[in-house]
Amino acid sequence: MTQKNTSQNVIWHHATVTRLRREQKNHHNSVVIWFTGLSGAGKSTLAHAVEERLFQYGFNTFVLDGDNIRHGLCGDLGFTDSDRKENIRRISETAKLMLEAGVITLTAFISPFRSERLMARKMMPHGDFIEVYCYCPLSVCEQRDVKGLYKKARLGEIKHFTGISSPYEEPDNPELAIDTGVFGLPESVEKVIALLRERNILPAGKIDAL
Repeated sequence: MTQKNTSQNVIWHHATVTRLRREQKNHHNSVVIWFTGLSGAGKSTLAHAVEERLFQYGFNTFVLDGDNIRHGLCGDLGFTDSDRKENIRRISETAKLMLEAGVITLTAFISPFRSERLMARKMMPHGDFIEVYCYCPLSVCEQRDVKGLYKKARLGEIKHFTGISSPYEEPDNPELAIDTGVFGLPESVEKVIALLRERNILPAGKIDAL
C-alpha cells in the first residue's frame, strides 16, 4: 500500500489547550516509548508491565499493541513489506497525536525495518521518541512460540514472517537495549523506568517512590 496525500483545502487548527498545558495538568511529560524486536521477544509483555507500573503511580499512559491495532485501525493490512510500512506509518501518526495529548505512549510492534522506525522517530520532536530494543535470540523466541506462529512459519503456513521468511533489521543505536533472553521482566521494567528518570520524563516528586 502506498501512502498518497489526497486531502485538499485543509488547514491545521491550533488548539488553545496545548501539549504543555496538558503535561502541566498531568504532572508529567509525554513521550513515545517504541518497543521493537522479534515475535516472542517480550515487547508487549514489557510494554504492559511498564504501563502498569506507571499507571499505579497516577501517570497517564496507553499501550498501542501490534495485535490489537490490527483488529481495528490496521485491520485492512497484511504483512507484505508495503503493508508493514503503512502499518507503522499509521501507528506513528497515532502515537504523535497521543504525544500531543500529554500521554506516555508505549508501542509494541515488531517494526522490522530501520527505515520505518526512523520515519516514526522523525515524526516526533527531538527527544520525544525512545527506542527500546527487546533483543532475544531467534532460537529462544522459537522455543517460547507462545502463539504457535514460528511453527506455522516453518511449515510455510505463514508468509512474510519476520525472522523466518522476512528479515528483521536490528536497531543501530537504540536508546535502550534489553536482552530479554537473559533479564527477567522485573529487571527489564526497572531498566525502562531508570531511563525515564534519567530523561526527566517522570516528575521529581514521585521518582523516588517508583
